[in-house]
Amino acid sequence: MAGRGRRPERVVSLNPCLDVMLHALADRRQIAAVSHYSHDLSSSSLGPAGLTLPFTYGTAEEVLLLNPDLVLTSPYAAPATTTALRRRGLRLETFGLPDTIAESQAQVRRLAAVIGWPGRGEALCRRMDQALAEAAPKHGERPLRALVYQTGGFAVAPGTLMDEMLRRTGFANAATDYGLTQTGDLPLERLIANPPEVLLAGQLRAGAPNWADRLLRHPALARIGPAMFRATLPQRLTYCGGPVLIEAAVALADIRRRARMAQA
Repeated sequence: MAGRGRRPERVVSLNPCLDVMLHALADRRQIAAVSHYSHDLSSSSLGPAGLTLPFTYGTAEEVLLLNPDLVLTSPYAAPATTTALRRRGLRLETFGLPDTIAESQAQVRRLAAVIGWPGRGEALCRRMDQALAEAAPKHGERPLRALVYQTGGFAVAPGTLMDEMLRRTGFANAATDYGLTQTGDLPLERLIANPPEVLLAGQLRAGAPNWADRLLRHPALARIGPAMFRATLPQRLTYCGGPVLIEAAVALADIRRRARMAQA
């Protein structure tokens, strides 16, 4: 196993959001495996790149066979796995779910440091800052009330990372209009009764029939007319922080511009 002062040579990630950061920051030869979630293109924030990497289902047996010198995990990993790995003396680094952009950047810096590339972490944070600055609305521009409405009718609540992304790119999270204090179910009837200015329908996979397509064509929503701008937002951009926020900022800014044009 690598010591704390050495750059780890075999890193295993057990979490899909850590997969994304590891892929962005590490040398390919350092990545021993990512989580199996990154091999599911319907939900992977890593996208097609995840298919090129070895993966595990997060069991201790699989991880031990890879002989890693660093395991990246989260508080949501199976306790049996993390307990077994610690008993075998493996180095585990645990990362929680960031609720703000600042917390996400702190995680980028920390992960970059533990894999031996602190400079890459700083560079990624600068790219995140630049993307957010370019995606920001003009000074004094009124925020558009927007609702991120994910598969199954779940709305993204205030106090989350995506909530801050909405605010930084020129939106106000309309979830507050429905009294939501945490991400959860929002019946379509309530949305229709008080429609947001912008509806961002979660799209699991581009080019495939999905919930977002059915939602945007719903007859009840059609009756609202042009008062509500409709757009799809890939759900893989709503799960994780780190480098995902760069693409999310670009997508949200583009939707804001199109919504403004539709209002003109």
